[in-house]
Amino acid sequence: MTAAPLPLTTTQTEARGANRFLDESVSDDVLQEISRSLFASLPRTDQRNKGVAYVKGLLKVTGRKSIRNIANLVGGRATDQSLHHFISESTWDWMPVRQALSRYLVPRLPVEAWVVQNTVIRKAGQHSVGVDRRFVPAEGRVLNAQQAVSVWAASGGRSSPVDWGLHLPRVWIDDGSRRSRASIPDTAEEEPLTDRAANLCVDMMTEWAMPVRPVVLDARAMYVPTIVNRLGRRGIPMMARIDESVPLVVTDPALTGHHGSAKMQAWEVARASNGFRHPVRWHQPGVSGGLWTGQLATVTVKLPSGRPGILRSGTGRPLTLVALSRRGRPQDAPQLWLTDLTRVKPTVLLTLCTLLDRVEDDYLQVSKAVGIEDYVGRSFEGWHRHMTLASAAHAITVLTAAAASGGQATTGTRLGT
Repeated sequence: MTAAPLPLTTTQTEARGANRFLDESVSDDVLQEISRSLFASLPRTDQRNKGVAYVKGLLKVTGRKSIRNIANLVGGRATDQSLHHFISESTWDWMPVRQALSRYLVPRLPVEAWVVQNTVIRKAGQHSVGVDRRFVPAEGRVLNAQQAVSVWAASGGRSSPVDWGLHLPRVWIDDGSRRSRASIPDTAEEEPLTDRAANLCVDMMTEWAMPVRPVVLDARAMYVPTIVNRLGRRGIPMMARIDESVPLVVTDPALTGHHGSAKMQAWEVARASNGFRHPVRWHQPGVSGGLWTGQLATVTVKLPSGRPGILRSGTGRPLTLVALSRRGRPQDAPQLWLTDLTRVKPTVLLTLCTLLDRVEDDYLQVSKAVGIEDYVGRSFEGWHRHMTLASAAHAITVLTAAAASGGQATTGTRLGT
């Protein structure tokens, strides 16, 4: 009964109208306003101007958002080499730009949660930084691709990426010539998906001083106790979709016959809670008229005792298992979520459960349209700079669309703690 994680790929939902938002005129006022905040850390005027030009190109170029195509739009062939240097070989630091983007978005979406997304980007050849042959469960086959982990500022109505991590396979870590050609820093190491996701979120709400909001993530391919403990120690609430096989201990006294029992798999706990389910309905992102109905049940649980030093601080913490099933789909196993938001209303938990789909839809509809997957260079730093500026283009598109609709970019419920 194991459910495989479903990372995004470049072939999913190609016909869903990726340019839907870009068909609207992008506000130059929004571009200029956000650029003043984003590029304040760049020391030189020419760098700030190139940053604005690159983002404008990502918004305006039709088709592939290559550096050459952007240069042809904003300044002709003479600009090509200059933009290439600005992205792949310059010295400007992308982290302050990402932090500025986060600060800009917090009050304007407004941010209700930070969502972690695992993204697979298909590539041709072996030269793009971090590319490797990897099995992709969503495709059911091995692909030549990059794998990235991102953190998104999210609300019920819209979302936007703010930070990125690129997974570097062992072949890229150990091969000195590859590291040298891609300018991979000495500090870069192979990092498990669980650790990368936790580190990005902890850094955002500690070093970046972003407001504490629930972290929503798909942890079916992660080691759940690590996520629970790493975020919990920092006081960061979390809502994690989990695999059906995750072991839990029931602490809910209402679940007669199971309270305090030996560990059970998550699907067994969900099955035992069938009598406590109540009807719910929710708007499904990316589905026209997508008002779905189903049932939701919550059970108080905790993680069982485990390996010393890993589970010790988290095993006693109260957690809630959330089982969400869709009406009319008896063949589908319910979604299972684990959260430490034990005093939050089920309606709020339900809203959090939809945010992974919110991010997935916005990636397909907006991020791909502004060229998030179009960087083909070998440079590790170039990849990060491109993803940073493509995130800015995504944010501008989202905010422009919200302004055109006469309101903020959110339709959800405030989820801050």
